[in-house]
Amino acid sequence: MENKKPYSRTKKALPSRKKADFAKKTDTSDSSDKIIGRNPVMEALRSGRTIDKIIVQNGEKHGSILKILAIAKEKRIAVSYADKAKLDKISDGSSHQGVVAYVAAKEYVSVQHILKIAADRGEQPFIVICDDITDPHNLGSIIRSANAAGVHGVIVSKHNSVGLNATVAKTSAGAVEFTPVAKVSSIAQTIEQLKKEYIWVVAADMDGENTIYNQDFGGAVAIVIGNEGKGISKLVKERCDFIVRIPMLGKISSLNASVAGALMIYEVVRARNS
Repeated sequence: MENKKPYSRTKKALPSRKKADFAKKTDTSDSSDKIIGRNPVMEALRSGRTIDKIIVQNGEKHGSILKILAIAKEKRIAVSYADKAKLDKISDGSSHQGVVAYVAAKEYVSVQHILKIAADRGEQPFIVICDDITDPHNLGSIIRSANAAGVHGVIVSKHNSVGLNATVAKTSAGAVEFTPVAKVSSIAQTIEQLKKEYIWVVAADMDGENTIYNQDFGGAVAIVIGNEGKGISKLVKERCDFIVRIPMLGKISSLNASVAGALMIYEVVRARNS
């Protein structure tokens, strides 16, 4: 794929598009993973630290928990509920007082920041989009592969997705420190915004018409890696320019998300170096 030019065999030139209105706010956090207890969670919320999600004990909807829930709603932080046994396990026996918050192991950036990195390097944008990846080992491995391949940034979902926790950081073998990661409210809307930047969006799915070996990956490109079990969501798939498949020649019909991602990532590398 050449910059801002169509695939000759299937695509018409993209219409004139306005610059995307990406949010330029950058989330921040420190290297902690979990915050346990009502007062610590409240202080974290008030201090502006980036919180990936909050888990509240079933039935705890009084006192300071109500204030925590109100602030979480205002800041659009994901909240889920669990029984006391699960919270006891998450907090390793510490007194959780019915609430635990997860904070990012590394600060997030904006999508605009990722695009600026590519522009500053004089390179076509190369982005990896993770559609509801929930396994921290998979996300860590994807970030590691992305960094090794020179990806400008990774995009993850704010909802139904694992954040940059300690396991992700460890599995990435340090790559999380050098790979910009943006967290967005809607993957589908973000894809539409990337298209306005003349970036082709290619997703991996077993129903793809082309294989990754005969798909054109040249030019500005974003690849989409789907959920470990469900794959790419219908809405996200509809937004992609192309759907490609990885040939499966054995008895197993699918690959681990991080393995599929690595194969896709390095097809882009091969295209850029051919």
